[in-house]
Amino acid sequence: MKMVKSLILGSAAALVAVGGAQAADLPVKAKAVEYVKICSLYGPGFYYIPGTDTCIKLGGYLRVETAWNGSVFNGAYNGQLGAQNRLSNYYTFRSREDLNIDTRTATEYGVVRTFFDATFSWTSGSYGGAGTGGTTYSAATGNVGNPSDGGIAGGSVGVYYAFIQFAGFTMGKAVSQFDTPWTNYPANNFDGLVGGGGTVTGVNQFTYTAEFGNGVSLSLSAQDPTAYGQSNLYNASAALVTPAVFTGGAYGLSDFGGTRSPDFIAMLRVDQAWGLFQFSAAAHDNHAAYYGTTEITGHPDDKWGWAAQVALSIKNIPTGPGDTVNMQAVYTDGATRYNFQSLNVSNYTMFGGSSLPGVYQSIGIAGVADGVFANGTGISTVQTWGFRGGYTHNWDAYWNTGIYGAYAQLKYGNGGAAIVCASIAGLGAATAGITNCNPDFNIAQIGVITRWTPVKNLTFSADVLYTHLDQKFSGTINVPAINSVAKPAAVYELKDQDTVALLLRAQRNW
Repeated sequence: MKMVKSLILGSAAALVAVGGAQAADLPVKAKAVEYVKICSLYGPGFYYIPGTDTCIKLGGYLRVETAWNGSVFNGAYNGQLGAQNRLSNYYTFRSREDLNIDTRTATEYGVVRTFFDATFSWTSGSYGGAGTGGTTYSAATGNVGNPSDGGIAGGSVGVYYAFIQFAGFTMGKAVSQFDTPWTNYPANNFDGLVGGGGTVTGVNQFTYTAEFGNGVSLSLSAQDPTAYGQSNLYNASAALVTPAVFTGGAYGLSDFGGTRSPDFIAMLRVDQAWGLFQFSAAAHDNHAAYYGTTEITGHPDDKWGWAAQVALSIKNIPTGPGDTVNMQAVYTDGATRYNFQSLNVSNYTMFGGSSLPGVYQSIGIAGVADGVFANGTGISTVQTWGFRGGYTHNWDAYWNTGIYGAYAQLKYGNGGAAIVCASIAGLGAATAGITNCNPDFNIAQIGVITRWTPVKNLTFSADVLYTHLDQKFSGTINVPAINSVAKPAAVYELKDQDTVALLLRAQRNW
């Protein structure tokens, strides 16, 4: 047996030796190896795409967050959250992965840049009251905006940015040139601050930016208004205003026609070591559809609105290294989304308690709009002003705290208020208890956030926000049954409302 084993091993060794000798006699051509090289032209994280002169950088984050008494981007301002009853979610979860791809190539015309950013999210659904004692949870059915969002093993995809930059031009979906570099976040994580523009998820635009040196630049832009620039354009004709519409926080049905013109924006900015100063202005076309359902009913003429904003950022203030103050103020006339930005709500319907005898609860109503018209009238534009700001203090390399706030005032003016109140008065007994009809309102917000970064690029944060709705209606209203939020038909007091939201977040940037 030992002799057989030795014979087999010896034969195998001989074959290997012969094969090796034959292989050594053959010419060998090694495959070319493309090594990934660091591209230092555009900062850390860039590498040359093998075989090209284009540099690429991959980035993103993974975020897990929970909102208490609010959605993950807004407070309890309307819908089931505003109802403050058993249909309201005490919390909402979201898990999100963000992926961005940045490419840059040096050319004789300057750098050609492309940038893409997308998010993949799974958000806990929300309860929707059926009004018959049953509810539907959207984890099984999805929701209207994103049918698969919250679905079992489902989710939603969001395209935030997709643009090309070349020879001073920006073409595609990017942050509006009207906005500040901190968009909606002077010191916070909460998305729904009033008091300035904030296209966090990008807007389609065609922009030219001229650089004058010493940090001074001027941008001129045409951007799509439909998704981010339009608020409501209320058609308050009598037939369109019902008790259900009014108690839903609207003063008519929004009645924009098709697009006729982009929004035109100019932005002058000064970037320095101490911070920045920015002035922005926008022009916005309010193009209505028809007074009624057909062409022969007529329509109001277009009316242009406008907005102006100033912003200031001061870095490394004396309170500590890296401490920052960000602030901005805005005024709009017929261009309300540049104050009540796109992640804020368009209508407020908030319920609360009441001490008045004979009433069921209280309700706060407010409608956000660019303008209002009724059958046979022109468009009466809505005026707003607002501000927001935040201060961030770094306690040490691991902890920081931000204090922030915002305020916005919206006024319908004499013409707009008259149109709205005439339609409300036409509701008869439902609104007969209103002692002061005034569709104007104010929003005040104040919050505090604390962040802990135990290791680089991993941050845990807690953000608490208080919101006060100062609505100007007074008296009582007969509210019809609102089945979607399980509210009975009853008498409600018109009253200011308050709410508090908490947002907890863990985020790993990469």
